[in-house]
Amino acid sequence: MENENKMLINGDLCHELLVKKINGKLRYSDNANYAEWKAQVKDKLYELLGMEEIELNACPLNLSVEEEIEKEGYRQIRFVFESEVGAQVPCYLLIPNTGKEKYPVAITLQGHSSGFHNSIGVAKSESDESYITRGDFGRQAVKNGYAALCIEQRAMGERVTSRHKFEPMMCTYPAMTALLLGRTILGERIWDVMKAIDLLPNFNQLDTDKIVITGNSGGGTMSFYAACMDERIKISAPSCAFCSYVESLIYKFHCPCNFIPGAFKWFEMQDLSCLIAPRNLIVIAGEYDTIFKIDGVRKGMKTVEKVFAKEGVPENCKLVVTPKAHWWCQDLVWPAINEVATKLGWF
Repeated sequence: MENENKMLINGDLCHELLVKKINGKLRYSDNANYAEWKAQVKDKLYELLGMEEIELNACPLNLSVEEEIEKEGYRQIRFVFESEVGAQVPCYLLIPNTGKEKYPVAITLQGHSSGFHNSIGVAKSESDESYITRGDFGRQAVKNGYAALCIEQRAMGERVTSRHKFEPMMCTYPAMTALLLGRTILGERIWDVMKAIDLLPNFNQLDTDKIVITGNSGGGTMSFYAACMDERIKISAPSCAFCSYVESLIYKFHCPCNFIPGAFKWFEMQDLSCLIAPRNLIVIAGEYDTIFKIDGVRKGMKTVEKVFAKEGVPENCKLVVTPKAHWWCQDLVWPAINEVATKLGWF
């Protein structure tokens, strides 16, 4: 007979208690010296992402243009560059052919799809066929008047590891290996975006003073963090990615590529918005997203609004809620981006 007095074991209790106990040392406070706090947040994020380790492996970019194709309404260029020793980054650049001298640039990033070929409308699997109708981010950008830079993120698509590539956890092996090496895959992906921006002056039809970054899910995550680290990005529009750590990463299973070691001891995701302000942040969130829950999004936005108010630009942050779940809604994303771009004088 089973012992009726056997203790009920809660395998989550220790962490749950710690979450309630920890108050991040760099959480936003109305009473803090804002400029000093912002500088401390940037330094700590740089450290936790392992950016110093990544920089130590920097190398010449070695740009190689592999293909140029004329498409209906745009020119499609495929190029590859080396962001650090051993890291080849394939990209597609779509430049409209509407006759303008220069175009603003939209960096578009796929999340955990089969790869960045979806952004240019190329299907490589059956699932791509249906996804492309809403997931061709690059072609959407062109239709809205932008040159599109589509970057294949690490551990996705053509850059998937040969050692562990089972969807949807293709990021697990490289993410864990990065941690062992004193870096993070988030930091590596940020580095790739930053180095891709370095290359933009090689294409004379691009206005490198006018850069927006957007993407869904894992692409949205990078749209937020890359903008935190690179001030050349003037508009950050993460879709289905921004949420407080408590309501997303801590209480919901996520791919390891979302995690920054020790981050919660220092700050919440919303606190990092100070690294985007006073530039523009458009948070797109699904009302029924079960991965990045809307309650956590709204909670985070309260801090974001305080941060942007401190910067004197409360109008430069905005929340767009879609009537969907974890879903890219192009009919809402692009009008929100275009509104800001027009305000900035891009169009």
